[in-house]
Amino acid sequence: MENFIRKNLIVIFLVILASVVLFLPIYYVNLFGKYFVFAIIAVGIDIIWGYTGILSLGQGVFFSLGAYCMAMYLKLQTGALPDFMVWSGFKSVPYFLSLFANAWFAIPMAIILPMLLAVIISVPIFRSNIKGVYFSILTEALALVFSLVFIAQQSYTGGSSGITDFQSLFGYSLGSSDTIRGLFLITAAVLIGIYLLIEWMLSSQLGKILVAIRDGENRLKFLGYDTIRYKVFIFTLSAGIMGLAGALFVPQIGIVSPATFGIFFSIEMVIWVAVGGRGTLIGAIIGAIVVSGIKTFSSGIFPEGWLYILGGLFILVTIVFPGGIMGIWKRYKVFEQVNLDKKFLKDLNEEK
Repeated sequence: MENFIRKNLIVIFLVILASVVLFLPIYYVNLFGKYFVFAIIAVGIDIIWGYTGILSLGQGVFFSLGAYCMAMYLKLQTGALPDFMVWSGFKSVPYFLSLFANAWFAIPMAIILPMLLAVIISVPIFRSNIKGVYFSILTEALALVFSLVFIAQQSYTGGSSGITDFQSLFGYSLGSSDTIRGLFLITAAVLIGIYLLIEWMLSSQLGKILVAIRDGENRLKFLGYDTIRYKVFIFTLSAGIMGLAGALFVPQIGIVSPATFGIFFSIEMVIWVAVGGRGTLIGAIIGAIVVSGIKTFSSGIFPEGWLYILGGLFILVTIVFPGGIMGIWKRYKVFEQVNLDKKFLKDLNEEK
């Protein structure tokens, strides 16, 4: 019983937190809805960085693609021509965008498009054996390029202003308190579902291989494993999680813009995981919520200094607490991060 509670502690915590938040003023419900979206993002980052050792600084691209898919659906479902298309002289919605007026197309595409892009990007990169800091730089450049492209295509994306002024979702007003609470509950359920799914996946043979790639890819190749295939899979899965998070983010925030493609947002995602403790899903979730909470609080009393606070927090974690919040817990033997040793490699070889 004690082991069960410890293993599912984060789920219990999230259920209790969601139950408490529901009774708070609607501002806090909406705020925690955003925090939970960030926690979903952190899980997606952790499975590629914390468990597989792939540091991507461009995950904001996949998040933004999912967000734009949902935003286009919310904008087109009214039947009216979007304002940015009117300003650009369009008489009707271009056919390829008109498809997003259908929820059965737009919502799946919020997940599928990021995953397709991830495959297109990752296959040639991983086959070229690009990794480490070089991979990080490439993904960082990717974020910059997409940001500029979406700004330039103002007729289709709203340009630097993005897409906003959403009215309803499936007939429910987005300004209604009941709708905001409903979106919060959906986000909480998705977060718990993704956590349980990824936790199950990481406890399987696949999880062992991902950790082996992180800690000794060359040794794993020597054992006969095709590491490229596993890296493409996990990178694509992460992109799908990002896209889903983006789709949940838009109706709660009410706007999406090229800023979400930006390098800074992608780096901020990494900081959430670093603060919480990479290589622990629980740490990723806690890090996202804690850092976002600090950002909200500090931005209110010291708006100009938030970036300094964030940078100082990252330096503190890197130098003093390299294991993050969960690293401190680990000292008391409450949780254990996954580590690779000789016996672990031997077990992989025997199982194969």
